[in-house]
Amino acid sequence: MTNPQVIAFYLPQFHAIPENNRWWGEGFTEWTNTRKAKPLFAGHNQPREPMNDYYYDLTDAAARKWQAETASRYGVDGFCYYHYWFKGKTLLEAPLQEVLRLGEPDFPFCLSWANEPWTRAWDGMEEHILMDQDYGDQADWQAHFDYLLPAFKDPRYICIEERPVFLIYRPASIPNCTEMLTYWNEQAQTHGLAGIYFVETLNSFDLPIVPGFDASVEFEPMYTMRHQMPNALHVVNEFTTGETTVHIFDYERVWTRILGRMPDQIVKRNAERGVKQTFVGAFCDWDNAARSKHFVQLFHGVTPQKFAVFFLHQLLRAKAMNSPFIFINAWNEWAEGAYLEPDRRFGYAFLEAIAQTLSLKE
Repeated sequence: MTNPQVIAFYLPQFHAIPENNRWWGEGFTEWTNTRKAKPLFAGHNQPREPMNDYYYDLTDAAARKWQAETASRYGVDGFCYYHYWFKGKTLLEAPLQEVLRLGEPDFPFCLSWANEPWTRAWDGMEEHILMDQDYGDQADWQAHFDYLLPAFKDPRYICIEERPVFLIYRPASIPNCTEMLTYWNEQAQTHGLAGIYFVETLNSFDLPIVPGFDASVEFEPMYTMRHQMPNALHVVNEFTTGETTVHIFDYERVWTRILGRMPDQIVKRNAERGVKQTFVGAFCDWDNAARSKHFVQLFHGVTPQKFAVFFLHQLLRAKAMNSPFIFINAWNEWAEGAYLEPDRRFGYAFLEAIAQTLSLKE
């Protein structure tokens, strides 16, 4: 069996936009948070700093080219760009639009609609909504589909059964979601596509069944921690420092639970949810101290060497389950401590772990 494709979730918030300038201050990007992060205890790996101080701007084509070349060199097969759509209003769309316009880099991609309202949750003001979600009616579905169509038709777009793979982060939040998916499939076929391959995201939120999806993707570590194990198994320490509550999780315990999920459990879940298959997930690390002032979650015991072992076992599970993909959280979530890009502490070690694992012979 061939290896599944390794797809990394990709955050586009590394360029300034007018909305973020207004909400968070002039010139705000994801780097703004990472640069100001402070360690909360002795040995805390903060701030997270990119190797060679490469604080890139994603409106720079050279940065996007470097990312794609680096990912490809170490065995990452594609990016899953987060897509932000608010009833016709887009945010952080510039990097992908430039990728589509220029035809570069020549690197596979798909999209995940991060369909959450934007709030001031980062600074403890969740009730203050910055950009609300309104899913509208069929006319709005049509406008959204028309916006997505050029990406779906791009030859680099990742497909299954000649259908573009499209993830939705929180399907249960969308009224009439099943009807919307049906409508989009009809529109896709009208425009010469075989349809759309819809993927629901299994994450830390409630997961009521929403019909109409072809597959599920396990978004790790959030899915396992919320739905697969009690706090006592993964929380190794919790304390408060100033206005910040810190929860420290055990890296090995969570990964062990991810890897211990039995195939028959997944088959049963797929049948219950009405999907054909599950795309397995992976994560390299997690530490949101740079993003959250009041509630910080991070992992204890993270090393590239441990990740290499866990990723190997997940790769073998994916092959056994005929999962065509492993979705990794993430390529560049720097403010959440979830990134494969080289940093000052570990260099390329997490990427090297992937490359070495993929090179192994059975």
